[in-house]
Amino acid sequence: MNMNGRKTLAIMLAASFASTIGGLPFNTLPILLGSMVDSLGFNAGQIGMLGAVCFAGYLLGTVVAVALIDRMNWRGLTLGCALGAAAAYWMSSWLPAAAQLPVWALIGFFAALMTCLGMRIMGQMANKERALGMRLGIELAVVAAVLFALPPLVIAHFHYAGAALMLAVMILLLSCSALALPRREDFVGEGGPAHHGSLLSRFSCPPAAYAALACFFLFGAGQIGLWAFLERLGHALALQPTELGVVFAVLKLLGGAAALALALVGDRLGVRLPHGVVLAVLGTGLLLLANAEGFLGYALGAWIWEVGFTWGCVYQTAAIARLDSSGRSIMLIPGAFALSSMAGPALAGQLVSGGYSALLWVAASCAVLPVLVFSCLLARPSAQTAALGAAR
Repeated sequence: MNMNGRKTLAIMLAASFASTIGGLPFNTLPILLGSMVDSLGFNAGQIGMLGAVCFAGYLLGTVVAVALIDRMNWRGLTLGCALGAAAAYWMSSWLPAAAQLPVWALIGFFAALMTCLGMRIMGQMANKERALGMRLGIELAVVAAVLFALPPLVIAHFHYAGAALMLAVMILLLSCSALALPRREDFVGEGGPAHHGSLLSRFSCPPAAYAALACFFLFGAGQIGLWAFLERLGHALALQPTELGVVFAVLKLLGGAAALALALVGDRLGVRLPHGVVLAVLGTGLLLLANAEGFLGYALGAWIWEVGFTWGCVYQTAAIARLDSSGRSIMLIPGAFALSSMAGPALAGQLVSGGYSALLWVAASCAVLPVLVFSCLLARPSAQTAALGAAR
């Protein structure tokens, strides 16, 4: 597809906003789950299960996306998913605790379709690292604005019901970006993931790509488990709602800035060194969280951890794409993310009953192995060649 610079930017922005719809359930997860504890009386195990069910729906959505996304009208898909997700949040705002599980499964399902659509479009851009960094940066910047308002202005006065309704309105506003999305016919068949043949053929990737996807799952499970209970960790330190709102809003602003910074840096650090940098940054954040005694230690730890988590997601996503020249693996990344989002909160819900030390140790352990495996996979001459080709 031939596009001028202005049209390319418009499409990237529209795809980023569509992806933001998909990212809202995950990015607001700790705030929403924490408010459900206070409003609906959920315990740690129950909110962990709620997060797992949400991403079970998300996983189903990724499978549907792989099968159908290249056969659907992308503008209609965005509007339909936005209406479905907004309706699910609206129902969640007034339904009793016992009825929340199926509603959150629907939220996850519609979110996955939006995430996959954003990844599908960005995966077609010539400069994939820049496109992926821009997508995540915009997503996190929008979420930061939401998180500034949720705890002090919405949840403090209207509790969980108000937060759910606010997210429904945000989704409807973001869906207006569908008007700028490209036609599916302009992208299908233009060198992206294969869209012809059987469904099974769409899951055919090199062994190295599957190994990388498995490491991405492990990395995500540890960090997402911590993310799901990060608000509760702050609550255990007796932080006030306003303080938590500042922490989470600044956290997402830093995450967005970190993602946009990678769009500028590109591959200047090579293909192996960035994974070591990610581990060092994550480790610093986790160490600060483990020793936090108040607002400052908690805030610094959460912010540094978020930068490391963001960089890890972007660099690992780019590495997976480099290890698979066919481009199919990029459509499987949301599925791996969904699996880690199911496993992480469920495991974390069992760990935090005795405190948060075990959860922090698990998050650290899940960050170490991917660094070693990605360093080995990307050391192969074929991976280095692919990286240089992507840079050009």
